[in-house]
Amino acid sequence: MEHFKGTFITEPVILKEKLNAIRAYVFDWDGVFNRGEKNENGSSPFNEIDSMGTNLLRFNHYLRTGRLPKIFIISGENNIAAQTLARREKFDAVYSSIKFKTEALDHICHTKGIKHNEIVFAFDDVLDFSVAAKISLRFMVTRSGSTLLTDYAIRNKLVDYLTFSDGGHYAVREIAELLMSLGGQFDETLHHRINFTDTYQRYLQLRQLTEPEFFTSINSTISKQPL
Repeated sequence: MEHFKGTFITEPVILKEKLNAIRAYVFDWDGVFNRGEKNENGSSPFNEIDSMGTNLLRFNHYLRTGRLPKIFIISGENNIAAQTLARREKFDAVYSSIKFKTEALDHICHTKGIKHNEIVFAFDDVLDFSVAAKISLRFMVTRSGSTLLTDYAIRNKLVDYLTFSDGGHYAVREIAELLMSLGGQFDETLHHRINFTDTYQRYLQLRQLTEPEFFTSINSTISKQPL
């Protein structure tokens, strides 16, 4: 793991072992795909480097397991850019304006038949801790202004790896490549994507069958979001 400059709170060998059970990837949005800054419409952007990271991660998972993983975004805000990414990249669902994020987690587990130990969670802030406390693999995006928060997460065993990169400098890509390295077949993943092989095209066709769903929380009940 010498290529990764982040901090391993949990030993890589344990992370690799836990990865064998993973069926889903859940991402926070603000501070993870971006720096958390808002435009005049209240949304915050993503970049193509992180987007490609999520695609390579899903393809790597497909190569390792023969199955397409589930992928979700849970955000405390209503981010139009998150919905745009989910539609384009065929994520399974986006949960927007979720103030107590375990509501979304419970909905994912109940509707998709996924267990807590089958989920990877990427996050950055205090609103995410309720989910991190329940999840098997937790990747926290670092931020220089939140040293006490980071210390709290470590002391309370809420994080397994702290990224070297912050949300404005491709933290999602760092997490994706780390997971691909832990899982194996990193070079094979790139080979298939570079050469647009039949194997990659089969994955892509399967991925494109996914129709993203959009949810929000109304009176602590997860409901389809009017778009």
